[in-house]
Amino acid sequence: MSTLIGTASWTDPTLLACGRFYPPQARNPESRLRFYATRFGLVEADAAYYALPSASVTQRWAERTPPGFVFNIKAFRLFTGHQTPKRALPAALLRDMGWDPHDPRPCFDNEVAPEWRDELWRQYLIALEPLRMAGKLGLVHCQFPPWIQAGKRAMAQIETCARHLDELDASIELRHRSWFADPAATRCTLDMLRERRLIHTVADTPQGLDNSVPAVWASTNTDLALVRLHGRNAQTWNAAGKASSSRFQYEYSEAELSELADGIARLQARRVHVVLNTNYQDQGVNNAARLLRALR
Repeated sequence: MSTLIGTASWTDPTLLACGRFYPPQARNPESRLRFYATRFGLVEADAAYYALPSASVTQRWAERTPPGFVFNIKAFRLFTGHQTPKRALPAALLRDMGWDPHDPRPCFDNEVAPEWRDELWRQYLIALEPLRMAGKLGLVHCQFPPWIQAGKRAMAQIETCARHLDELDASIELRHRSWFADPAATRCTLDMLRERRLIHTVADTPQGLDNSVPAVWASTNTDLALVRLHGRNAQTWNAAGKASSSRFQYEYSEAELSELADGIARLQARRVHVVLNTNYQDQGVNNAARLLRALR
């Protein structure tokens, strides 16, 4: 088993502001990414969740990182059932749909014409080509919102993701408790992912909340497994109006990291990606570095 560890962002504003990770000379996106890649072999790029990525940007990412470095890319939010601001959509789509880009009301995937949904996927995948061609595309991470319950509509969305990503590695993160409500539900969920060669996401989150799920330490793809560590801070988990970095403030204890390292080592997959989503200031990079040591 080979394990890559990294964080869910290398550009979080609180990380840049704290001044404790990047050296003083790393003052622009290029130098920061180059420095980050000297410390970790993996990073998750969440910019593609907020807006469709561009091939020119991913080409620069490929050029600025060494051989063997890997990017996990989040799926565009419309693809996973999240509400999407109209300004995040292409101008041609807005014209065809008769939508005002300044309309503050968000839209959902089922409001977009089917031919445009396919076109958005086409544009998204073209933008990832520079990374794929360079051997630096790890997986596409499809994180579904916590209100998506197990059922026919959710299955249709997962099937759509699987169809468009059938030539790539794709991970699925399900955040409603119905997917893991009991052993039977958990088994059904894992079997569904396994049959489609989709990668189950082992998510470490605060427990005892309505919108958190248990960490199910299982692999549904024998080639690649994914672990995402969100921290265990129940107090900030549902903080309204907070940036994601503020919601996921957490420093793992040595005992917790040892426990996580044991779980990672038991995963039945040839490769494992571990992403620290504790992005407040330098907590993510510190947690990632400490977990690397715990795995040695």
